[in-house]
Amino acid sequence: MEHNNNGTDLTAGLISSAVAVVLFGSNFVPVKKFDTGDGMFLQWILCAAIWTVSLVVNLLLHCPKFWPLAMLGGCVWATGNITVVPIVKTIGLGLGLLIWGSFNSLTGWASSRFGWFGMDPEDISRPLLNYIGAGLSVIRQSTALRLMAWIIYGPKTFLNYKTEYCCVLAVTSGILYGCSFVPIIYIKDHGKRNDSIYAGSSQYDLDYVFAHFSGIFVTSTLYFLAYCMIMKNNPKVYPQAILPGFFSGVLWAIASCCWLIANHSLSAVVSFPIITAGPGIIAAMWGIFVFKEIKGIKNYLLITLAFCIILAGALATAFSKVEMNNQQMAAVINQTPLI
Repeated sequence: MEHNNNGTDLTAGLISSAVAVVLFGSNFVPVKKFDTGDGMFLQWILCAAIWTVSLVVNLLLHCPKFWPLAMLGGCVWATGNITVVPIVKTIGLGLGLLIWGSFNSLTGWASSRFGWFGMDPEDISRPLLNYIGAGLSVIRQSTALRLMAWIIYGPKTFLNYKTEYCCVLAVTSGILYGCSFVPIIYIKDHGKRNDSIYAGSSQYDLDYVFAHFSGIFVTSTLYFLAYCMIMKNNPKVYPQAILPGFFSGVLWAIASCCWLIANHSLSAVVSFPIITAGPGIIAAMWGIFVFKEIKGIKNYLLITLAFCIILAGALATAFSKVEMNNQQMAAVINQTPLI
């Protein structure tokens, strides 16, 4: 399947991105009210659910060819995810999410834009718009990061060895997250070359979801077994978190499938700034309207400002890749089919 860069392709990419943003911002809601302990058992349950979803998708796609290299991306993601446990315990989910989200966005965008790790650099019709969109994404997250660090830790107590260590872990986690799709894109790019072992490989990103998610499950299982050994076969298991954790993993897996569809429809250089910037706002909405964690006019105004920045960045990024005439633009806006 090729990138058509027409109104239908753009619409599919934006809808997939929107669904991914909503689900990524909501996937931890099911487990919020349950004790998950040190998180090691929960992450293994999450990854079991992720693999289950990929199995269903693989069957629906009639079992496309399995490329083992795509598993490497899952291994990279699971390694980044394992660092979340100490990060959340030390600096909290909100602050950790902002740090690793920023570096996830930058790494994923830059590697696709400039062709790192052996990938082909992405051609952009409107480079300035793409740079603006990526910049607005980072500005939103970095501004929120400074505000949250100040509120939680204060101007003097933020820097200490534990928070510094976990901030470094969060940066590392974000970079690993941002590299997780590299093997898939690498296979696709080299699939266009007749002299490559990947010649003829699928150009549809979702065809690699089973291999990618299998890498996640295998790696997380190995980490969990190592954890059980360290705990002398007495891991902290929380049965009440199993069903909520599984459902949480299903939400994450569906979001990631939508991300892969967005990568295909828009390209990774467009989808990364959009999808990595939005979940924080969705999580904030849950905190405002459901859990009542965020209150006050000032906080509401800050969130509204952040939403406006994200929206502006998403639109700039989305339209940086496409070239449309007036008829196609009208079709996207009006959601009507092109003649």
